Amino acid sequence: MLDVGRHPNIELLAYSEVENLQGQAGDFTATIRKKARYVDEAKCTGCGECTQKCPTTVEDTFNEGLASRKAIYSWFAQGIPSTHTIDPDHCRQLQGKKCGVCAKTCKAEAINFEQTDQLLERKVGAVIVATGYTVFDPSRIPEYRYKDLPNVVTAMEFERMLSASGPTSGHLERPSDRAVKSEIGNLEKQLNKARKALDKHEKDRERDSAEVHRQFLQGELGEDEELVKWARKYEEYQAVSRRLESLRARAEEFEDAKKLAFIQCVGSRDLRFYPFCSGYCCMHSIKEAIIAHEHEPDTQSTIFGMDIRAVGKGFEEYKLRGQSNANITYRRARVAEIDSGKRDNPVVVYEDTLEQKVRREEFDLVILATACAPHNGIRDMAGTLGLELDQYGFFKTHASHPLDASKYGVFVCGCANSPMDIPESVAQASSAAARAVQILTGLDREGSRQVAEEAS
Repeated sequence: MLDVGRHPNIELLAYSEVENLQGQAGDFTATIRKKARYVDEAKCTGCGECTQKCPTTVEDTFNEGLASRKAIYSWFAQGIPSTHTIDPDHCRQLQGKKCGVCAKTCKAEAINFEQTDQLLERKVGAVIVATGYTVFDPSRIPEYRYKDLPNVVTAMEFERMLSASGPTSGHLERPSDRAVKSEIGNLEKQLNKARKALDKHEKDRERDSAEVHRQFLQGELGEDEELVKWARKYEEYQAVSRRLESLRARAEEFEDAKKLAFIQCVGSRDLRFYPFCSGYCCMHSIKEAIIAHEHEPDTQSTIFGMDIRAVGKGFEEYKLRGQSNANITYRRARVAEIDSGKRDNPVVVYEDTLEQKVRREEFDLVILATACAPHNGIRDMAGTLGLELDQYGFFKTHASHPLDASKYGVFVCGCANSPMDIPESVAQASSAAARAVQILTGLDREGSRQVAEEAS
């Protein structure tokens, strides 16, 4: 990635979108909107001091909503260019409120609230589309209760949990446990604030809060409104204190998740949603289960699926190594639903298709291997580029030329083409680059033009 950012023949237009494409192969004109960062890329050093000082906290979508970020942020630590961006939807200054803390903090003077979008034009000979994908929303399958049960997560959320730079620093803290710890922190602040208010009353009146509350219960305070308010504040203080003690006792029993269930084909190979296989989900679940075991040797993982599709060099061996070395059990089964068990444990209800029996099993955490869906913006992109989509919503290509889109000179790769894993995506990217070179050097066979016309 660093090599790309430094290469003299590569112009990197991050945080930008193609708005129009005119012309033909070898002579395209692309109109690109370079969005306003409100940060000067040339001046920003990526030190992150502005982020530390920013008072506005919002949900971090990079971490799948499991953590928070500031209104001025960097998408992720290794991003190129190494710069920050201000979120205009949440920045107080850009919302017309008084702030500007980031501008006061930035020693490089990189903050520019007056920055606007720029429309750029570039002459290009060929176009390669690599839009990526969107994961299927498992809340569309209500029986899996993705939004209802806190300890049912998607594979992408689990991926961030496993990351050392993720929201849990690589520890498998269950979302329900993290919510309790967060509530404990909030209650501690609330209790401290209430205690200070009571201390002030006690100092001013030279009386004890507990005694005032006792007199209030016995009706001895008469019509003294100040004392009544004091007594009620003491009641609130006690209620918060009891709740805090209860949660602290509960938190002492918390442990990292060790019994994991992976449910395959969530949204894929399903006629209700996507009938195709997403290709990478089986190996992704196996990889995550192995990494979880590396973090905690006591971890036991069960992978529920119709079958395991380990198609690739060394994939079957990797699958067997996970079974023998990482406590992974492969269970041929169809999961019917997920119920709530004790201590927020999800209970998987499934049909064991080998024994033809319905079983229930409790787990610490359930991970849903969600389908690879076409990118949310793929239809808009298709309209912008003048390309056709296939029946599933991916870019349409010709069977004999799988990288050639419906417009000659435009090529697709990775999950813009169809669901595929990283090695295949990388191979396709290299092939798409080679096809683009053929256009630029005039070495493309005339037959390719006819193929593209046939595909359209």
